[in-house]
Amino acid sequence: MSGPVITVTLNPAIDQTVTLDGLYPGSVNLAKSVTSNAGGKGVNVASCLADWGTPVLATGLLGKSNSEPFETLFEAKGILDRFLRVPGSTRVNIKIADTCRNETTDINLPGLDVDEEDLDRLMERLGDLTELGRDVVLAGSLPAGLPADSHARVIARLNQFGARVLLDTSGAPLVAALAAPREALPACIKPNRHELEQWAGRPLPTLDDVVSAAFELQQRGIEKVAVSLGEDGALFVDGKSALLASLPVINAVSTVGAGDALVAGLISAWRSGADAEGIARRAVAFAAAKLGRIGPHLPDATEVINLGETVTIQKL
Repeated sequence: MSGPVITVTLNPAIDQTVTLDGLYPGSVNLAKSVTSNAGGKGVNVASCLADWGTPVLATGLLGKSNSEPFETLFEAKGILDRFLRVPGSTRVNIKIADTCRNETTDINLPGLDVDEEDLDRLMERLGDLTELGRDVVLAGSLPAGLPADSHARVIARLNQFGARVLLDTSGAPLVAALAAPREALPACIKPNRHELEQWAGRPLPTLDDVVSAAFELQQRGIEKVAVSLGEDGALFVDGKSALLASLPVINAVSTVGAGDALVAGLISAWRSGADAEGIARRAVAFAAAKLGRIGPHLPDATEVINLGETVTIQKL
């Protein structure tokens, strides 16, 4: 599709990453470094798309009191800023990266408290924005004050505007969105295994179980289902195929935002007309490339392309 990819983030965050040689609860811990990045799932997707050279427009709900980190990121990367500013401060998420154990501990602080009038104003704005671009990534959690069916309402409106929506959320908002009538469903979703289990209402311990649940969603009317499986790679299901794409385990500088990078790779390949294998390769390459960076950033395109060529594709 032509025009920019539109990312919608209803609950953005400032991600503050504290890096330690080792995390010892109950003790004094000395940090090696600390960095702050404008984040939230949709913002992370927009940042990775911009690094790849894809035109991107970011919108959603942003606190007026601490919007500067986002404005700085958007200006630096050439991302069109169409966020709706609302009173209050955007939340701060503290990420404690333990380099010894390759583990990240999250401490998410409270953030904006918005209401349905704010959401209605945003949906009016989306009607204008979809005249610019029709590929939309709706990603992340909901801020306090919005009901669980808010994502479902946004998707229904976007579908009326003729958009093609990729949804990446979890918990009650995901369940509500997937319970919508066929005409109000997203075109693509990207849950992880746990999130897919939440929707299915049952454990999915084997790959066959995950494939079966993904096909159930596809048969309900969702064109593409991508399931991130951590170190095992990612599963990609559409009406014609089920592919498992993976790379060897990579020593990660930070796992924060790897799933968002996968979404960025998926939407960029899909809109370029890539086939199922091409989409899977680029999505996993984006995720792997991001592991070497703190914050929502990709290395240069050559490195990402080289990673894509080494992705293993297994037809299921």
